[in-house]
Amino acid sequence: MVDIVIECCAGLDVHQATIVACVLGGKSKPGTAARPGKTTKTFATTREGLLALVAWLKEEGVTHAGMEATGVYWMPVYATLEAAGGIEPIVVNARHIKNVPGRKTDVKDAEWIADLVRHGLVRKSFVPDKPFRELRELTRYRRSLVETQASERQRLIKALETAGIKLAGVLSDVFGVSGRAIVRALIAGARTAKDMADLARGRARKKYAALVKALDVELGAHHRLVLECQLQRVESAEADIAKLDVEIDRRLEPYAEQMAALVSIPGIERVVAATVIAEIGVDVTMFPTAAHIAAWGGLCPGNHESAGKHKPTGARHGNPHLKTALCNAAISASRKKGSYFKAKYHKLKARRGGGKAALAIAHKLLISIYHVLRGNVFRDLGETYLDQRNLKRTAARHVKSLEALGFQVKIEPLAQNAT
Repeated sequence: MVDIVIECCAGLDVHQATIVACVLGGKSKPGTAARPGKTTKTFATTREGLLALVAWLKEEGVTHAGMEATGVYWMPVYATLEAAGGIEPIVVNARHIKNVPGRKTDVKDAEWIADLVRHGLVRKSFVPDKPFRELRELTRYRRSLVETQASERQRLIKALETAGIKLAGVLSDVFGVSGRAIVRALIAGARTAKDMADLARGRARKKYAALVKALDVELGAHHRLVLECQLQRVESAEADIAKLDVEIDRRLEPYAEQMAALVSIPGIERVVAATVIAEIGVDVTMFPTAAHIAAWGGLCPGNHESAGKHKPTGARHGNPHLKTALCNAAISASRKKGSYFKAKYHKLKARRGGGKAALAIAHKLLISIYHVLRGNVFRDLGETYLDQRNLKRTAARHVKSLEALGFQVKIEPLAQNAT
């Protein structure tokens, strides 16, 4: 029999409109000598309902309240419990507390969560403090806007191609100064191809003749309408992203030291550093080791062992926002000259492919982030580190490559300079 770890706790089955709460070990009622074993109530998810829930839990003497991380429904419940104080909210991964198949009801789910919490059988999920949760909402929405903006840009270029305008084949950036001016002129529809080509600026002026040929097309009214709508959506997304950047920068001002330390790591720039701080905060001591944060982030392989045999399995799910940001940073780090990450990426890419190589570099970036946020200074091992780590193996590999090309190779170490 499992010992009781928490004397009085609650399990919350959270839905969009209702919360079913089950208290185990509540206060004794008037006229009864024994403590009740279980009490269940249902509350609305409105502010009034949440305040009533907190008041009832405190009246019952609850010290811990567990709930599943279901979508975003748990967030206002967690925030209300956190603000009220006196009750520790526990958010649990739904996969870790899945009940055995059988008769499933909301009441049974709430009771099951409460029973697991009471016996200490749940692993508390990491939930950052309120300032970082607010920063999370900003950075995640910014990412959504960037993806929306990219989609609209692709649609606009597709609309140009549909109309027979080969602007993307002439200008490297359709949304640069020259490209936007030409697109606006196309929407206005009152200029000739030569007039629109005259709008080119800078290096685009050298492509004047090609622009005249690309723009010499009769544009229909429906094409102009579509282009106008798409350009407005692109510029609207850009304006919203700029607003979010100002607010994100303001909220990151207290963490200027951590931001500076993060951007010293190859591949990590301001946006990625902001995402890292928003997702994990600046205090990483809740993760005992770098391996723990790598597993939480979903940047290490899963385990699948049966009968002593290890079977291949995919990477963990982890935090998709942090995972995506670091995988993008890994690609940037793989292009930095003289960096250890570049050498490691290309070595892995040759054997495992670009996707797995990027994931492995993202894993190494997260380990570096962990140590940097613990106060250590980042030091790049250098592009030659992997070769110098095992000179004999490296030399043998190069000899084998030369012999395959038809050369006879004899290796002799360089004589040491006399001191």
